Amino acid sequence: MKVLFVMNPISGAVKKSGIPKLIDQHIDKDRFEYNIRYTERAGHAEIIAREAAEAGIDIVVAVGGDGTINEVGRGLIHTTTALSVIPCGSGNGLARHLSIPVNIKKSISILNKCQIHELDYCTINEHPFFCTCGMGFDAFISQKFASSKRRGPLKYIEEVLREGLNYEPEIYQIEDEGSRHRYQAYLVTCANASQYGNNAYIAPQASMSDGFLDVIIMEPFGFMDAAQVSFDLMNKTLDKSSKVKTFKSKHVVIHRQHPGPVHFDGDPLIMGTDLEVAVIEHGIRVVCNEEAEDASRREPNAIQNAVSELLNDISDVHSSIRHQRRNVMAFNKRLWRRLNK
Repeated sequence: MKVLFVMNPISGAVKKSGIPKLIDQHIDKDRFEYNIRYTERAGHAEIIAREAAEAGIDIVVAVGGDGTINEVGRGLIHTTTALSVIPCGSGNGLARHLSIPVNIKKSISILNKCQIHELDYCTINEHPFFCTCGMGFDAFISQKFASSKRRGPLKYIEEVLREGLNYEPEIYQIEDEGSRHRYQAYLVTCANASQYGNNAYIAPQASMSDGFLDVIIMEPFGFMDAAQVSFDLMNKTLDKSSKVKTFKSKHVVIHRQHPGPVHFDGDPLIMGTDLEVAVIEHGIRVVCNEEAEDASRREPNAIQNAVSELLNDISDVHSSIRHQRRNVMAFNKRLWRRLNK
C-alpha cells in the first residue's frame, strides 16, 4: 500500500524535526511504501491530498493539528483514499475522539494496523468539517486564539477567562426537520465528534457514524455558574447541564442577528447571518483505532454524575435566589412609588 505523510512544519505545539525519523523507524515497511511532503502555505495540504487521491495513493496521513487534518480531509472526501492522523496540534480534537494517541510512536502503530472505516463528515455553508463547528463565544475565542502568537490549552483558558464575563449572548433562530425555535445563547455548536480538543467534551454522545449532528445550545450563565459549566465540559456531563439544550439532527439552518466569526474544526471564518449545517453520511474513509471508545463508553462515572448534579442543584438554587431578589426589588420599587404619591 502507498502512504503519503502530509506535514505542516509550523502547526501545533509539537516540534516536527524528529518525526520523519520516527516514521522510518516504526512504520511497517513490509506493508507500506511511503513518502513525506511538507505544506508551504494555508490550503496547501488540501491540494496535496487531492493530488494524492487522484494518483491512487491508498492513505494520506495528516501530521499536524485539527486545521491540517481539516485541509487533508477536504481533499479526500468521496474518494477511495483513507485519512490517517498523527496528532501534533494544540487540541487534537478529532484524534482524541477517535482515540488516536498523541504519542507519535503509538499513532504510527494505529496506522500499521490499518483498520479503515467509512465515517460521516459535515458542512457549514458548504465548508467541510470533521469535528465541530460553532458560533458565538467559542467562535469569538477561536478568532482571538488564531491571531495569538502563543498556543496551547493555557492560552485558550487565558482567553476564555479574559473575555468570558464580558461576552454578550446573541439571539439565534434554529430550524431543523419540521421545527423552528428561538434561543438566547452564549454559543451554538454543531458536533460530528465529541470534543473541541484537550478532552473538553462539548458533545459527549456524538458519533461520527450515526448520520446525525449533535446540536448544542448553551444558554447565558453568570460567574457563579462558570464552575459547573467548566466541570461538565471536562467530565463528559455537559449534556446533563441545566444551562445546555441538545438535540440530534441531520440538517439545521441557523439565523442570527449579525454577521460574525464561525469556527469549523477550530479555524475561524467570518460568515453571514444565515448558516446551514448538514451531515454527509459515510463520506470519508478514516484509519481508526480498533479499540476506540464509542459513545456508550464515554458515559461519566458515578462520581462525575454526582458532582455534576450537585453543581446543577447549586446553580438552580442560585438562579432561584436571584429571581426572588429581583421580585423583591421590583415590589419595593412599586411600594416606594405608591408611598410617594
